Amino acid sequence: MSDAPLSIAEANIQMMAPGQMFETERTSINGVAMTIWKHAPANLRQILDLSLSHADRDFLVYEGQRFTFDEHYRTASTLAERLRDAGVKKGDRVAIASRNLPQWIIAFWGTIITGAVAVPINAWWTPEELQYGLNDSGSSVLFVDEERLERVRSQFADLEDLMTVIVISEDPTRPAKLGASHDRIRIIDFNEFLGTVDPGATPPDVVIEPEDDATMFYTSGTTGHPKGAVGTHRNAVTNLMNLFFVGQRMTLRFGVGNLDDKGESLPSAGLLSVPLFHATGCLASMITATAAGGKLVMMHHFDAGQALALIESERLTTFGGVPTIAMQILDHPDFKKFDTSSVKSVSYGGAPAPPELVKRIRAAFPGGQAGNGYGLTETSAAVCLNGGPDYADRPESCGPPVPVAEIAIVPEDFDGDEPSSDLPSGPDVVGELWVKGPNVVRGYWNKPEATAKSFSKGWLHTGDIARIDDEGFVYIVDRAKDMIIRGGENVYSVIVEAAIFEHADVADCAVVGLPHATLGEEVAAVIVLRPGRVIEAEGIMRHVATHLARFEVPTRIFFRSDPLPRNPQGKVLKRDLRNSLVEQMERSN
Repeated sequence: MSDAPLSIAEANIQMMAPGQMFETERTSINGVAMTIWKHAPANLRQILDLSLSHADRDFLVYEGQRFTFDEHYRTASTLAERLRDAGVKKGDRVAIASRNLPQWIIAFWGTIITGAVAVPINAWWTPEELQYGLNDSGSSVLFVDEERLERVRSQFADLEDLMTVIVISEDPTRPAKLGASHDRIRIIDFNEFLGTVDPGATPPDVVIEPEDDATMFYTSGTTGHPKGAVGTHRNAVTNLMNLFFVGQRMTLRFGVGNLDDKGESLPSAGLLSVPLFHATGCLASMITATAAGGKLVMMHHFDAGQALALIESERLTTFGGVPTIAMQILDHPDFKKFDTSSVKSVSYGGAPAPPELVKRIRAAFPGGQAGNGYGLTETSAAVCLNGGPDYADRPESCGPPVPVAEIAIVPEDFDGDEPSSDLPSGPDVVGELWVKGPNVVRGYWNKPEATAKSFSKGWLHTGDIARIDDEGFVYIVDRAKDMIIRGGENVYSVIVEAAIFEHADVADCAVVGLPHATLGEEVAAVIVLRPGRVIEAEGIMRHVATHLARFEVPTRIFFRSDPLPRNPQGKVLKRDLRNSLVEQMERSN
């Protein structure tokens, strides 16, 4: 008998057999035929109820604060009733703009179980960007920390839908600093709004269907303002099932995972080092921990030394999020001084990962496994996942797609609305990656033209250029969308270019992403100045910083006297430009 591990196909057949937990079936969602997990929970309320099976375990840990699963469940249920008392109804939008805090997670679940839509807002946005997100979503209630309160306060006069701002204190020993009151918008401390937590509180009696809206994550657009990607309860639950399936498949095939010395499953304990306002932080990390009884440990800001101390003291089993987090921890000069033997998994996505990173992880954590993945806000996180020995064998791949996701490679100039059987196929075919499945969001909030451009007959046009090998492993080759991924944050070139063009000395510009050792990519701007004008790079950076968030500000500025390279249609040849800059950087090194 062979000792070779099961193939992915063999494991899929075994795990997805009729009557098994991961059985699938075909159904129609909004008129589109899809494959779904037959035994998936119907909504996120059921996921929160599952968390009570881990009632006495620690769930949330932050700077000395601890919440068990029971405490979190009762607090979120009480908060839901307070929101209903404040007039929040099913389908209303409730925004959260805060750094990672336990109250962020409580606010999310309190919103969800009222049947309202949680709108995680990028906490690093400028006041103007925050104003746009709140107005675009039509949020009537906003949860903020004290720093975000001061940013949004200057925009109160232009926030017509906003009625209540609930402020989280960053110091649990004192009430939040509310500042001056407002004549129309109620500003109230989180704990005052919450009041006394009922130790027997349960979620409100609200009917929540799988296709009801649950979340609205904002994703920057290639043109104009960010777009709110509207995710349903089915979308979020599907992502959870996808992650559970892939984790259990790896255990079945290789006998690895979050296991003790006897091979028994251990509760996970993870370092939440990516923002909750991203799909990875919220849908992949937080919701998964809620369902599985995993502990989430948060920090005020990421510090590799503090992260190592937490790995040791909290016996963390997993960390990652984006490749730069893993690299900073591995590179810390005191790495070997800490006990990191509890680590079983280092997983990341959201940015290009150097292939040698998997080797470094395996060497640093003998009992752990590295993992990589691919997904977008529009796919509710994961589409492809690659982990363990598969990742070691194919470090350039993001893995095969999850079973309920259909994928296709289409020519970049393809103008059809769904892939056809006569399209070129094979491991050497490169084209745009399209994705279809119950994890794909229903579209963009109040943006019918943008929705029509990116979605057709259930298919999401990702804008990423990919190929698929003979065994179904996906390789992301390039991006068709004009986007840079800096340390896990999406930076859309057109938005940065628009800010640069507002400078009176700039005649032309192009923004591209350049390779960076820890961030994956950094933002670079190539600028042609108006005749006779002179400005330093720092002046351009300061100018952009007044308009955009810190992560969008270029860290490299290149001035040139020649016109930018363009095609006959006048479009800047950014791939050529980027390649020439990389060559220039390599020569200078």
